Amino acid sequence: MSAMGHGEKLGLIAGNGSFPFLLLDAARAHGLVVVVAAIKEETDPAIDMRAKADSNVHVHWMSLGELSRLIETFQAEGVKRAVMAGQVKHKQIFSSIRPDWRLAKLLLNLRTRSTDMLLGAVAKVLGDEGIELVSSTQFLEPLLARAGVLTKRAPDEQEQKDIVYGRTVARAIAGYDLGQTVVIAGQACVAVEAMEGTDATIERAGQLFRTLDVEDAMREESGSDTTLRRALTVVKVAKPNQDMRFDVPVVGVPTIGAMQRAGATCLSLEAGRTLMFDPAAIIAAADAAGIAIVAE
Repeated sequence: MSAMGHGEKLGLIAGNGSFPFLLLDAARAHGLVVVVAAIKEETDPAIDMRAKADSNVHVHWMSLGELSRLIETFQAEGVKRAVMAGQVKHKQIFSSIRPDWRLAKLLLNLRTRSTDMLLGAVAKVLGDEGIELVSSTQFLEPLLARAGVLTKRAPDEQEQKDIVYGRTVARAIAGYDLGQTVVIAGQACVAVEAMEGTDATIERAGQLFRTLDVEDAMREESGSDTTLRRALTVVKVAKPNQDMRFDVPVVGVPTIGAMQRAGATCLSLEAGRTLMFDPAAIIAAADAAGIAIVAE
């Protein structure tokens, strides 16, 4: 794929969170005109402020179900290449959103409605209409996790064992396109990611252990001993055949906050295949919380 030239138009399909804003800034730094397809159910309305401040940012609002309008908008703007940035919650396919004829046809023809199947089908429809979907990582290379221990503290022996076990479990789960994150303690799986997302999975693991803490307190009062150490390790992987055009593993400062609240002490990432939104801030937050981060 050839590099995009100064002044060329890039379509940005914007989901929720800060990812679309980071991608927008990176694309503008490359001198590209950015045509944003803002999703009413997901995109932060602050995206409109970027368009007001920069004439080379064009924002068009549409519903998640309006696939035809997305295509027509990009075609009218002369967009030949587009990126997806920001999460679109998988659970939205069960919501009250009404798909247009094109999306309805796409959904009916899918044998499964996993993230990969849905987005892969959308990418094919875009391609058939002359709009190539490209990877966001070509604009965000500096944010990809580098290999090695990223924090002051390295994982201890127990955490390292949990990482090894967690990677085996996470890769198996990711292979079924269910999620990319697992939470491990004492080489046992505490929580598996599905539709809820990484941070919610971590919170769920923390809630489970808080109920165990209450039970432990009752045991201590009765003179019984507790068993395994309860430090949680979070393991996030890429899928075996990760399509970086629309499904890039991502962590941010909120992930560290979720870990801290849950009592998680270690985070394992896949080097070169996980985006860290503001790596310096993530590492600083982890160091302050005594959390180890390693990428391999």
